[in-house]
Amino acid sequence: QVQLVESGGGLVQPGGSLRLSCAASGFTLDYYAVAWFRQAPGKEREGVSCISGSISGSRGTASYTDSVKGRFTISRDTTNNTVYLQMNSLKPVDTAVYYCAADLACGTYKQFAYWGRGTQVTVSS
Repeated sequence: QVQLVESGGGLVQPGGSLRLSCAASGFTLDYYAVAWFRQAPGKEREGVSCISGSISGSRGTASYTDSVKGRFTISRDTTNNTVYLQMNSLKPVDTAVYYCAADLACGTYKQFAYWGRGTQVTVSS
């Protein structure tokens, strides 16, 4: 059974850090592009970051939305079949439910077939 499970969310003060994990089961995550999306209440789902997979021939290529560049880092842990999102210098505007998703290539959220259930990130003092 193909499954993605996010973890690592929580409440953090502005300027703090969190590391989100996206653990896969039922398939080899390294083959696929993995993206992090987020959705705040009343807003559309937004792409945060994506890392390409070995299927694409450009494994490890990472991209970020402008608002998180220099603060967030996406990475893979092949041994644990997991992708991480390290989030530093967090701001209240980063508050959202964060989802990981996997598919053949990076793209918009409509292109991703496999999704986790999300983890809440709240940045507040």
